[in-house]
Amino acid sequence: MTKQLGIIFLILFLSAGNLNAQIDKNSPLFLELKKQDSLFFERGFNNCDLAYLEKSMDENLKFYHDNGGFQDKKLFLERTKQNICGNPDQKPIRKVIESSVEVFPLYNNGELYGAIQTGEHQFFTREKNKKDVLGGETKFTSVWTKKDGNWMMSDVLSYDHGDPSHTKSTDNLEQLLKDNNIPTLGLGIIQDGKLTQIKVYGTLDGKKIAPYNSLFNVASLTKPVTAMTVLRLVSLRKWNLDEPLYKYFTDPDIAKDPRSKKLTTRLVMSHQTGFPNWRWMNKDNKLNFEFDPGTKYQYSGEGFEYLRKAIENKFHKSLEELAKEFIFQPLGMKDTGYIWNEKKNAERIVIGFDKDGKPYDIVKNKTANAADDLVTSVEDYSKFLMAVMNNELLSPAVFEDMRTKQIETKKNKYFGLGFEIYDLGNNEIALSHGGSDKGVNTIAFILPKTKQGLVIFTNADNGYKIYEPIMNQYFGTAGKKIVEIETN
Repeated sequence: MTKQLGIIFLILFLSAGNLNAQIDKNSPLFLELKKQDSLFFERGFNNCDLAYLEKSMDENLKFYHDNGGFQDKKLFLERTKQNICGNPDQKPIRKVIESSVEVFPLYNNGELYGAIQTGEHQFFTREKNKKDVLGGETKFTSVWTKKDGNWMMSDVLSYDHGDPSHTKSTDNLEQLLKDNNIPTLGLGIIQDGKLTQIKVYGTLDGKKIAPYNSLFNVASLTKPVTAMTVLRLVSLRKWNLDEPLYKYFTDPDIAKDPRSKKLTTRLVMSHQTGFPNWRWMNKDNKLNFEFDPGTKYQYSGEGFEYLRKAIENKFHKSLEELAKEFIFQPLGMKDTGYIWNEKKNAERIVIGFDKDGKPYDIVKNKTANAADDLVTSVEDYSKFLMAVMNNELLSPAVFEDMRTKQIETKKNKYFGLGFEIYDLGNNEIALSHGGSDKGVNTIAFILPKTKQGLVIFTNADNGYKIYEPIMNQYFGTAGKKIVEIETN
């Protein structure tokens, strides 16, 4: 029996029902292949990144289709380019049925060299300004092998193509967006501390299909990134959490107020400065104290901007430069920045819409805002959350400070340093932050105990309406506890 026939026999054997060897769906191998499958199809197939497809497949790829015959790598890429990517106005889209996926490891003398992934997926036709039309459902089996530390797709079977008229869509998120009139959703799923799925639904501007690496203005999800940049400096002993900020900056509006001497980084990050959210909310447009710093909680973007100016004065570098040095570059966040880059951002930015479907103007900051308007992608922000979750950036002591309850904001909810903290009971917490501006509703969660995370980006004033069903779907009981804390 040849090697190729042996692999095919094994695939068919497993697909026929001998599934005792399948691994747990929370195991590292299962989650890794879930990620590989997601990127292969979402980035490569759905968004026609042929270069990514090519580098993700073995040179000796063998693709078996029960209707389309046998294809090697060259023919597979040619047909994908012609049939899948040839007409952008009528584009086939693939979506996996997540509950159907199973993984079976392949060993050689006790060493893992590959794995078989089986499941079912559905294909849709996507046309401009129209709902995706379901075109059918089929089974798939993929053989993934490791080469030089990278997972490569080496063998694929596509079979049991069903009658489209007897197929129903299994993607509830499509319907959720439609029911709530939300044009675009970016979704990142983290399991076991690793990014396993990136999903982007909808359009960039109401017409052009949003790619997997679409860019979103994430509003106040900027604040955790700023906080981690500063905490990184604290970890390196270049900055002090409790040193008075007046040593580096004092705003002219409060220069004569002795309370300005009490401001510290800790109070800024936990929203205890006494400042309003924004000074423009005051009739005179001037910054002021509404209570003594450190005496109670009040959410404030002004506090983060105050901290930015102190940091920039101390290091003689912009926040953008500091974040690049200590966060973006170390984590490979190539699509993230505080400052608008027309050449880089214009082609992939998601435009926000009001409740009547009217587009908002794109925010194009020329200087960094420490509290608002960060531009990023689902993948980049997920990388950031994973680094926080796995503590890749901070010293152990500063990491504990970051996730320590600094001040209570409501029952079972607190602010730490840059993140909100939900007390879920049984020594379990959730770290979170949200963002809301015109045409922007975003939120992110980390469950440190279970190593789960969620990134949810929307481009609508009512985008918050889909948070709860998504949290329930991916977080289960923990998601329901978070909702209970918010609504009680």
